[in-house]
Amino acid sequence: MSIALARQLREGTKKAHTMAENTGFVSCFLKGVVDKSTYRNLVADLYFVYQAMEAEVDRLSSEGHPVVSSIKYLELNREDQLEKDLVFYFGSDWNTIIKPTPAAKAYVDRIHKVANDSPELLVGHHYTRYIGDLSGGQILKNIAQKAMNLSEDEGLNFYIFDCIDDEKEFKVKYSETLDSLPINQSTADLIVEEANKAFKCNMDMFQELEGNLIASIGKLLFRFLTQKKRKGSTELIDS
Repeated sequence: MSIALARQLREGTKKAHTMAENTGFVSCFLKGVVDKSTYRNLVADLYFVYQAMEAEVDRLSSEGHPVVSSIKYLELNREDQLEKDLVFYFGSDWNTIIKPTPAAKAYVDRIHKVANDSPELLVGHHYTRYIGDLSGGQILKNIAQKAMNLSEDEGLNFYIFDCIDDEKEFKVKYSETLDSLPINQSTADLIVEEANKAFKCNMDMFQELEGNLIASIGKLLFRFLTQKKRKGSTELIDS
């Protein structure tokens, strides 16, 4: 009997998905409040996450793992796209500048631990990140583009899936792959549980970024409140 893993993941992560969307950082993002300095830190964190994920999927697939090799879709890979964005935000020497935040490092550590201890649970992380990116990518891309006044796709390559022509069709194929994985219900339950842990890892990253965003907004607000234009003059004076 086939395990309806796609449906179980969708239903089993609804609460976590809602909680993630309601974090301060994501709420601000969806409202168009996007600070370029904070956003580039998100890009850096995501780079480390996807680098770990894609390295482990490659390794396990080369070893012939029956579950992980089934979800290896090269067209989903984000590492190369994120590198393009890192060049835009940090310059050509970005790899000597960026480092993972504590939450990003914990996320990366979790990916490696799962890949070593229970590789099939990597499906939970794979689903949470890639299908989330594919589903809301264009919306978030447009929001970020307007908020940061970016021209065309510069700094937004993360959201571009060049090798996927029809996102809806691809998600159907991905769901069919999930439902055909050689697992039992007990393993499916563990994968759903791990997907919720993946959401928690993401929320921890967002909460770190939220602090940076609030600080940036606070600086702008402070500048606005403490500098007033003198009537009849273009000079700005302290209040």
